Amino acid sequence: MMEELDELRPPTAWRLLEIWRGTRELAEEPLERALLCNAQVLAESCLRQGAPVFDDGAAVLAQLTAGEMEALLRRLSGEAPSPAPAAVNRNFEQSRFQALREG
Repeated sequence: MMEELDELRPPTAWRLLEIWRGTRELAEEPLERALLCNAQVLAESCLRQGAPVFDDGAAVLAQLTAGEMEALLRRLSGEAPSPAPAAVNRNFEQSRFQALREG
């Protein structure tokens, strides 16, 4: 999916407020509401040749991991990408992690 993206267009502050208010009615739990809000923001912000990459927030949730969403939201806000795990924890061993992941 990330390869399909050629533009990130941040919503206006007003539109962001509208999205936040709309997700308030969808979920009471704050973390669920934040996830729904972020998914909708990405649905409206991720473009390919001027057209949305995602149909809606549900499509974002169905296609992206939480980490991918976070990376896109960081890019959208102009932040630098998150550091690699080894930069956060110098004891982190990528090869060991990969071995555990592969089972």
